[in-house]
Amino acid sequence: MSATDPTASRAMRLSLIVGFVMLVLKTGAYLLTGSAAILGDAAESVVHVAAVMFATYSLWLAEQPADRNHPYGHSKIAFISTGMEGGLIVLAAVFIIYESVRRWIAGLEVTNLDTGVVLTLLTIVINGALGLYLLRTGRRAGSLILVSNGRHVLTDGWTSLGALAGLGLMHVTGQAWWDPLCGLLMAGNILVSGFGLLRRSVTGLMDEADPELARALEVALVRETAAHGLSFHALRHRDSGQVHYVDVHFLFPDDMLLREAHRIATEIEAAVERSVEKPVHLMTHLECAGDHEELHPGDQKR
Repeated sequence: MSATDPTASRAMRLSLIVGFVMLVLKTGAYLLTGSAAILGDAAESVVHVAAVMFATYSLWLAEQPADRNHPYGHSKIAFISTGMEGGLIVLAAVFIIYESVRRWIAGLEVTNLDTGVVLTLLTIVINGALGLYLLRTGRRAGSLILVSNGRHVLTDGWTSLGALAGLGLMHVTGQAWWDPLCGLLMAGNILVSGFGLLRRSVTGLMDEADPELARALEVALVRETAAHGLSFHALRHRDSGQVHYVDVHFLFPDDMLLREAHRIATEIEAAVERSVEKPVHLMTHLECAGDHEELHPGDQKR
């Protein structure tokens, strides 16, 4: 696409605005209560705002058209953005663990529990709604950046829920150690989320194959090539962040005119692209069946 998708842009702007609002609310809750769990929650929001700012830029860059230096476009930035979000989440978790342990040892008291609970509950509701909206919008638009941001927002919500649990248990039991303990538990939860995003970033940058897409492409290609009496081989695909680039070789009868072979290949390309749910761009290489074994010994046909 040559211009930024307006729906995705609106969603990202909303995420940034809400991120700043959440940061203000959580900082206020921490200043009122002195809770280690809420401090960790606020720290995660700082990370979230920084990540959303980079994701906003990444979304804009990913939509820019291909140029001389980037003939395949700029959509790979989606994996860098995802990796940055994952890395920042892991850093936030480390900070939460440090603060929780430090405050557990220090035995600091928590005050204004009622106000802290109300503010934290408000952030959970807002983040839950925003996270689900970002996930739905990102999946509909095929935007890995929005999906990653949505998962980060939901992680922020789980962090707030952990803080709320700590405050609630302190209120019920009168035991201050529930606060740092819940801080440690929510740190473990967001570590899992952060490492998940890091793995998604690495697999995308390393062009790891998508097994689900591979199966769908195999089924579609077998069906479409068989309908024309052809075979195929050398199927490969990689994820650019917005679209999957697929290339495959078709084997045609020796006596078929290039014009006819090209027409059939184009029809198969269109049929396969329509039949696969994920956005794909199929590129084909036309070969003659008669001398294929001589020119490409060892290739397996389908």
